[in-house]
Amino acid sequence: MMKYLQKLGKALMLPVAVLPICGLLMGIGYALCPATMQGGDIKGLIPLIGLFLVKAGAALIDNMALLFVIGVGVGLSKDNDGTGGVAALASWLMITTLLNTGFVTTIMPAIAENANKTLAFDKIVNPFIGILAGIIGSTCYNKFKDTKLPDWLSFFSGKRCVAIVAGVVSILVSVVLLFVWPLVFGALIALGEGIVKLGGVGAGLYAFFNRLLIPTGLHHALNNVFWFDTIGLGDLTNFWGGKTSADVSWSLGMYMSGFFPCMMFGVPGAALAMLHCAKDNKKKVAAGLLLSAAICAFVCGVTEPFEFGFMFLAPVLYLIYAILYGIFTVITYYVGFRAGFSFSAGCTDLVFSSTLPAASKTWLIIPLGIAAFIVFYVVFRFAITKFDLKTPGREDDDVEAEKQAELGNNDYTQVASIILEGIGGKENVVEIDNCITRLRLEVKDNTIVDEKKIKSAGVAGVLRPGKNNVQVIIGTKVQFVADEFKKLCK
Repeated sequence: MMKYLQKLGKALMLPVAVLPICGLLMGIGYALCPATMQGGDIKGLIPLIGLFLVKAGAALIDNMALLFVIGVGVGLSKDNDGTGGVAALASWLMITTLLNTGFVTTIMPAIAENANKTLAFDKIVNPFIGILAGIIGSTCYNKFKDTKLPDWLSFFSGKRCVAIVAGVVSILVSVVLLFVWPLVFGALIALGEGIVKLGGVGAGLYAFFNRLLIPTGLHHALNNVFWFDTIGLGDLTNFWGGKTSADVSWSLGMYMSGFFPCMMFGVPGAALAMLHCAKDNKKKVAAGLLLSAAICAFVCGVTEPFEFGFMFLAPVLYLIYAILYGIFTVITYYVGFRAGFSFSAGCTDLVFSSTLPAASKTWLIIPLGIAAFIVFYVVFRFAITKFDLKTPGREDDDVEAEKQAELGNNDYTQVASIILEGIGGKENVVEIDNCITRLRLEVKDNTIVDEKKIKSAGVAGVLRPGKNNVQVIIGTKVQFVADEFKKLCK
């Protein structure tokens, strides 16, 4: 299971990589055009440029789920074949169409009478469904790409049948979700209603569950309880509506304030810890993702590039991350720091919300932020090193010695042929993959693998990390050998 989660995390890296720049564009856009956040007319060249940047960034941020569909569909498919991406897209379109609120309420009119169930299907377009569709598409590709049908159906044999199978599977999944999704969504709304009674501790529990549920998309259930008017709260709507705590029955802004020190300072602290814990030969690569994700979180509160960068690689660390959010939300409640957001808890929203009547002690963001930065950094660094967690830059891909490894033979076809012979022939090969320096193979029978034969190809070494797994250390030329190896196995 852990191995599969790590593969999923790796598959998400490509779509995640495009998100930070989008977040930065939106942050700059909001600064240039406050009306996009606060409302009002948009006039003048500078505001129009700001609006343009906001829309450009939102084009991908708002369609993050669709990026995950393609990224997971291709990333988890054998040979990273695009057919898996097409199948994943077919699955996504099928699920989101069949579970669209308009269609669901047509075939089951009773749902329209239940506000919570209607809300559940209103939120069906989310990253969780995107990842699920990607998994369906890639799994169908891996299992059915070589399917041979009768002659009269031969046109649909092989890869052409993958999207069809994915569509059928998606229909079955949609039927299950039709009944399960509103139940889970409703249970989380009930949880939110119970948390409300706990005051500051309840706010902390909300923040904890909010982060914990991000990968599933079910955080929307809790958000609607606390931010909007699902049960008569509306922390966000009342805050931006110009009201104060005297106008409502709770401390206005208490369900938003705790996110500011965590997103603006905690995420950069955690990112720095990851960078310091990265392997020396991977620091530059890790820095590209982590630095941009940290800036993105600070400026406009877009944290998904950071979170999806490690939540599947190190799920235990993500649990700790969610706990820290809960702790800091309780602290902000009791020290009286109040701020709100209309987009997310970044510097841009903090500045704009600080002038609203419900804002209070916003200067506390400095001590709270410093504390969050230090705590996130120390906790993340301790957990990563203590438990050897696979955060960005610490993946089990290669070491410096492997990057310097040289093949003893530059005839890549011959090298691949010798390795294949040592593995036991293409009949013994189940899966082929490669990282920066290693050819990663899954075999049917590990007892017939001849390591001496493989090493005679001039490779740097052979490892067996699992019962049916063989890794051949080749060096930076591994891609050329892998391409030839795949050709020989066809």
